[in-house]
Amino acid sequence: MTTTVLVTGGAGFIGSHTCVELLTHGWEVVVVDNHSNSSPAALERIEKTAGRPLAAAYDVDVRDREALGKVFAAHPVDAVIHFAAKKAVGESTQKPFDYYDTNVGGTTALLSVMHQHGVHRLVFSSSCSVYGDAVKVPLTETDPVAPTNPYATTKLRCEEILTDICRHEPRLRVLALRYFNPVGAHPGGLLGEDPRGVPDNVMPYVAQVAVGRLDRLRVFGDDYPTPDGTGVRDYIHVMDVAEGHRVALGHLDDAPGMRVFNLGTGVGTSVRELVAAFAEASGRDVPYEITGRRPGDVAALVADPTAVAGAWGWRTSRDLADMCRDAWRFQDLNPAGYPD
Repeated sequence: MTTTVLVTGGAGFIGSHTCVELLTHGWEVVVVDNHSNSSPAALERIEKTAGRPLAAAYDVDVRDREALGKVFAAHPVDAVIHFAAKKAVGESTQKPFDYYDTNVGGTTALLSVMHQHGVHRLVFSSSCSVYGDAVKVPLTETDPVAPTNPYATTKLRCEEILTDICRHEPRLRVLALRYFNPVGAHPGGLLGEDPRGVPDNVMPYVAQVAVGRLDRLRVFGDDYPTPDGTGVRDYIHVMDVAEGHRVALGHLDDAPGMRVFNLGTGVGTSVRELVAAFAEASGRDVPYEITGRRPGDVAALVADPTAVAGAWGWRTSRDLADMCRDAWRFQDLNPAGYPD
C-alpha cells in the first residue's frame, strides 16, 4: 500500500476533500499549494476533519521546479495526485496564456521533478470537458474528444503528454480521471467550495445567492437542445470524487502506462433542476435570470461510469439531494467562506 502521497493543489476544493479521504484511510499526506485559488485555512480544517495531521504542507507553485524538488527530497513520496490547475471555463477563454502556462507547464514541471526523484506513480485530475460538445450522452472513455475552450484543451494536452511519456518511460503508471461536475461539501461542514472572487461554477454561485452574498444567479442560456433549455451536467459529490482518487491509488499498479476513466453518476441534471433542488435543501429562494450563452459551454455532459465500475468495482454513492444538503451546510456555517 502507498504510504506517502503528495497532493498538488491540496488546499483547493477537490484537493482538500481528497486529503481528508486519504488521511482517514491511513495514508501520510504532503500538500503543495500556492493558494492562488484556495485558502490556507483549509489546511487546518483538513486536519480537524480527518482527526490526523498532514505530514507537511508547502506554499509552492508546481511550476517552481527547484522548490518542488526540495519537497520531494524531504519526503519519501510513493505517489502523486495532481490537482493544481486553473479550472474556470469562462476565464480560460479570456486568459488562455495563463491556462496553458499553469496547467500544461505545471504538469510538465511536476513530471520532470517526479522523474528526478524516482517517483513513477501518478493520479492526474482531468476533466469531462475534454469531450466538448458531445454528440451523444452518456459518454464513454472511447468517445471522441473535442474540447471547446482553453481549459478543456489544456487538460487534453496534459493527457496526451502523459500518454506519450508513458510510451518512453516504462516505469511510469498514470491514471487520468475525467470527472464530471464536482459539487457538495464534506458533511461535517468545515470543508467546502470557496473560490476566490465571484464563483465561475454554478453550485458555489447558487450557494452564495442562497446565503445572501450574491443577489441572483445568471443562467447562461436557455435555448440548448435539452429538456428545459438549460445546460445539463452530471453532478458528482466531491466526497465521491475524493473516494475515487483514493481507490485509484490502489489500482495504479494494475497495468503499465496511461489509463483513463470517467468518474460520474450517469445522471444528468439541468441548471433549473439544480436550482430547484438547492432551494429545497436550503429552504431559501434562489432567484435567477437568463442571460446569453457563455463562450466554451456545451449543451450536455453526462458520464457512462461503467468502465470504472468494471475495473475497480467502485461506483458513486451520493445523490443530488446529498450534494445540495452538504453544500448548503458548509455555506450556512461559513457564510463568508473561509476566514482570511
